[in-house]
Amino acid sequence: MTQKSQTVIFFGSGPVAAKSLDMLVKWQPVTAVVTKNRPKHHKDPAPVEELAKKLGLDVYFADTKSELDEIVDSGKLPKVKLGIVIDYGVIISEQTIKCFELGIVNSHFSLLPEWRGADPITFSLLSGQDKTGISIMLIDKGMDTGPLLGVSELSISPDETNQTLTEKLIQLSDITLQDLLPKYINGVLKTYKQEDKISTYSSMLSKKSGILDPKKTPSELVREVRSYIGWPNSRICYKDLWLTITKAVASDTKAPLGHLVIVGNQLHFGCNNGSIIIKQLKPAGKNIMSASSFINGYSSLIEK
Repeated sequence: MTQKSQTVIFFGSGPVAAKSLDMLVKWQPVTAVVTKNRPKHHKDPAPVEELAKKLGLDVYFADTKSELDEIVDSGKLPKVKLGIVIDYGVIISEQTIKCFELGIVNSHFSLLPEWRGADPITFSLLSGQDKTGISIMLIDKGMDTGPLLGVSELSISPDETNQTLTEKLIQLSDITLQDLLPKYINGVLKTYKQEDKISTYSSMLSKKSGILDPKKTPSELVREVRSYIGWPNSRICYKDLWLTITKAVASDTKAPLGHLVIVGNQLHFGCNNGSIIIKQLKPAGKNIMSASSFINGYSSLIEK
């Protein structure tokens, strides 16, 4: 059977979108990009805008659903049958979706209906599950509720962080799209419904979400450290000094709840039913350092 080739419009705004677009254009014709305006306090172009211009693609800006509707209604966008959205951060209305004969395909970074919402990677790590993956779906009016084209699974390693898992999922997303998109365009791939009854949702995180609660268990706190790297970052305020914890492991060693202590030359933070051994941290206003460097430089803070 002759393979059809369809040019697409890409919707995306964040760093994940930029990396995804950079890989996508190597095998899929893209005619235009819709992205967000860069924040006013940023001097440099947003990642997707910068890449799109470098690639010679037309760029359109829409920061809200209504702005996107206006662009579509005005007829400014090129007429194509398919859209692809990754890491856009703007709700796309039904009227915009209907302007694409084949709909708008989304690559979602979880195994839907698990962890619908804006932050599936973080919540996959927080939950302690041993696998996640990529779900390719057609978007609809719901929050990640559209029919699926297919999924690809990925194991989560015990020391996985938000950053390392994100990079792996970006690669897996491109591989999965390369497999499924041509089949969908050529009409040989049937979509299937999600199981709504088993759906879970990721919630919005705030800066306060990163404050480590010593009432939690060592394994819970270590998962937070790995999940929150980049944002909101795992932090403790100890004797008026804010410390960002960037690497830690769980320990059965008991330590006073919420206290930093040295046990066997290792830096422990006491929590419920044990402690976490801090391997790497960043005091406020300083660079990231090893626990041993912190012990040497801040010995007056630490209980022995």
